[in-house]
Amino acid sequence: MFVAKPKVYKIRLKKGDTVVVRAGKYKGQTGKITAVHTKENKVTIDGINIVTKHVKPNREHPQGAILKLTKPVDVSKVGIMDPATKKPSRIGYEVDKDGAKTRVYKTSGKKV
Repeated sequence: MFVAKPKVYKIRLKKGDTVVVRAGKYKGQTGKITAVHTKENKVTIDGINIVTKHVKPNREHPQGAILKLTKPVDVSKVGIMDPATKKPSRIGYEVDKDGAKTRVYKTSGKKV
């Protein structure tokens, strides 16, 4: 049986960027990116998409436990926050005369 792999896109967001969730349960909330998962096209955002996991008793948790885990969010659901407008934006690239690539906000045109 053939299982198609999800297409891997270039993620323009980086660890430490402040992003706004554009869709879903956490729509409108902001947070910092703690991890980028390029092969899954997802990012983990601090305080967003928290799920509870029930753990059976084991050596680490002898009584068992209810853990709060932060799960990754799809990249298409988040946008980087433009500090000038305080709204989500997309990211573009500009090449300097030296040949250095810099990230740019699409809404304001300023450098990230």
